[in-house]
Amino acid sequence: MIHILLVEDDPAIAMSLKVTCKREGWQITWLDNASSVLPMLHSPEAQDLSAIIIDVGLPDGDGLSLCQQIRHTPDIDGLKDLPIVFLTARSDEVDRILGLEMGGDDYCAKPFSPRELVARLKDIWRREQLIQQSGIHTNHSDDIESMSSNNMSEQASTFENQSGTWHYQPLNYSLTWQAQKLELSNTERKILLALLQAPYQVFSREQLLNAVSDYPDHRLARTIDSHIKSIRKQLATVDSTIDVIHTHRGLGYALCPA
Repeated sequence: MIHILLVEDDPAIAMSLKVTCKREGWQITWLDNASSVLPMLHSPEAQDLSAIIIDVGLPDGDGLSLCQQIRHTPDIDGLKDLPIVFLTARSDEVDRILGLEMGGDDYCAKPFSPRELVARLKDIWRREQLIQQSGIHTNHSDDIESMSSNNMSEQASTFENQSGTWHYQPLNYSLTWQAQKLELSNTERKILLALLQAPYQVFSREQLLNAVSDYPDHRLARTIDSHIKSIRKQLATVDSTIDVIHTHRGLGYALCPA
C-alpha cells in the first residue's frame, strides 16, 4: 500500500487529503507540526513511506528548512531521497523557486484541488519508474520529450565521454561520476539524467522543466538555473577542473560540449 506522510497544521486540509487518498487506497500519516517529523522518520512506521507532503508554513518551524533537514540527515539514508511536495499559500515566485532549490520535487499553491496533488504525486512516481527502467544510453535525441520506456534499457548503465565515466544504478537511484557518488535531489538527478540521454545537445529550460514534471509551470523555468547551479557545485566537489555542463546563452544547457 502507498504510504504518505502529511505535515500540515490545518485540520480541514488534512481531512480533505485523507479522504481523497483513502479513495486511492493510500494510507496517510498526519502530523501537524515540524518537530514530530524527524522522530517519525526514525521509527519503523516510516520504512514503507512513498512520499512526504509538507506545508511551508508550520506553527513550530519552516517547511523549507524541514525539507533541507530531511535531505541532509545521514542516518535516514533510505528515506532522505523520498519525493517531497510542498503546500504553500505563498504566491511569490521566489518562494516557490526556493522550495525547489532546497530539495522539493514539486509544489501545490493553496487553494488547491486534492485531486491535483494526487496527480502530481503519480507523475513523480511515474518518472521515477521510468528512470529505474532506463539507465543511461548514448542515443542522440532531437527532443528530450522523445524519451520513453520503449527505448530505454532496464539495466544499470555506464556512459563515458570527455568528462569521464558516469554510472547509473536504478535500484537505489545512485548516479556516480568518476567513481564518486553524487549527492543530488530527485529533481537534480532527473535533470542530469535527461542531459545524459543526449550529450552535446542543447536543451532549453522549458525542455528540462518538462523532463522533470508533467505539470510544469513555465513561469518557473528559471528554477532550472538554480538546479544547474546546485548540480555544478556537486560536480565540482569531485573535479573542479572540468566544465561538465555548458551554458549556451539564450538557448539553454548541454552536457560536455565539444
